[in-house]
Amino acid sequence: GKLEQEDLDIKPELIELHDGERRKIGPFDCEFLPVTHSTPSGLITAFHTPQGIILHSSDFKLDLTPVDGRRTNLSRIGALGDGPGVRLLLCDSTNADQPGQSTSETSVGAVIAQLVHENAEQRLIFGAFSSHIHRLQQIADAVVPHGRIVIPIGRSMLRNFTLARQLGMLRIPDANVGTESDIARSEPHEICVVCTGSQAEPRAALTMMASGDSKYLEFGPTDTVVFSSHPIPGNEAAVSRLRSNIMRTGAHVVHSGHVDVHTTGHGKQHELRTLHSVAAPQWFVPVHGEYEHLVAHVEVAKSLMPENRIVFAQDGEQVVLDDDGVRLTDEQVPAGHVYTDGHIGYLDGSVIHERRILRDGGFVAVFAVVDIENGTVVSGPSVESRGWVDAQGEHLESELADEAFEAVVAGLDEGITDLDELERLVRRAVGRTVNGLTGRRPMIVPRLVRY
Repeated sequence: GKLEQEDLDIKPELIELHDGERRKIGPFDCEFLPVTHSTPSGLITAFHTPQGIILHSSDFKLDLTPVDGRRTNLSRIGALGDGPGVRLLLCDSTNADQPGQSTSETSVGAVIAQLVHENAEQRLIFGAFSSHIHRLQQIADAVVPHGRIVIPIGRSMLRNFTLARQLGMLRIPDANVGTESDIARSEPHEICVVCTGSQAEPRAALTMMASGDSKYLEFGPTDTVVFSSHPIPGNEAAVSRLRSNIMRTGAHVVHSGHVDVHTTGHGKQHELRTLHSVAAPQWFVPVHGEYEHLVAHVEVAKSLMPENRIVFAQDGEQVVLDDDGVRLTDEQVPAGHVYTDGHIGYLDGSVIHERRILRDGGFVAVFAVVDIENGTVVSGPSVESRGWVDAQGEHLESELADEAFEAVVAGLDEGITDLDELERLVRRAVGRTVNGLTGRRPMIVPRLVRY
């Protein structure tokens, strides 16, 4: 779906996996076991190797009453632990600092049903992760009996909503599925919108609605907007601003701070202990999570196994499993953030650095034509700037032109004939003047042309 959406000329071979299936993939002998998570069809992978079984938990929780009835196969994990034995466990650490056990996804359904009942005359808008098919199912189960139609809005929401229905993972009668065009011709109590943007993403559907830029929906007093997710760490301030902007329209806002309209898809400490106990690994490496979560998971594991069998690894560090056990090597692999922009591929650090300068200070461009042979400035310098000063500060550009002229002339008088070196002189002179005049550091872009 995403490859087609981005129009990428990549045709991967897609292989359907089934619960309990064992398959050779290159050098790996993999066994796939069902596990519960917020996205459907999650899998724990058991890698059968000459050094024994490496068990990778993937993102998981231990939900005993999942919406689709598909439970984590703890019995098979226990059999692996008791039989050949689990040599190494790699386990999700996202909620390792949270005590207790996560709430079942099924429990959220009752809360949503109550909200639908309490807002019977309101138009309902649910902001949720588009991959959370079980949440979408529970929203539909709550609104369909009231005769509402469910309308997905947002590119990823529409794609996942449609695909999940095609695969039979999302069961909603055709008569209760609508499109954006149904919004304008329906009464508030007749529709329920499910959309992207619960994390305040700039161009997501919910954000566009709040700013009045959506062509489908404009918020008002007859709307109840439900944030059916927790803010991802780092998004709290943006989500709070989005909620406030929605409330300014007169709409009613409900979120997980009011009622339990969301539950995590990652196991807390009780669930981590359960998986550790069932798998009974000889060695353990915490994965998935921030540094603090990995540290917390180590503390959980210390109560279940010898501390010298726990290896703490960070992004880029290499781990070796051999006859002597598990250890870190001195080798590192590239593991930093990779930024992509459109179809031009990866952008390196220098490009990102330049964009930050442009963002913070704008740019000042200097143009001049130079006769190197005769040591004269034929034309210019002229100065253009963007994002540095407003129209009232345009007189500053003439001062910069004078500084640039003096820098070029001084360089020519010294016998400098290399344009790159002359441009460096201009950059230093103009940059020094810009900083002195305004206390700012925009990008200085000198361009000298040989006459």
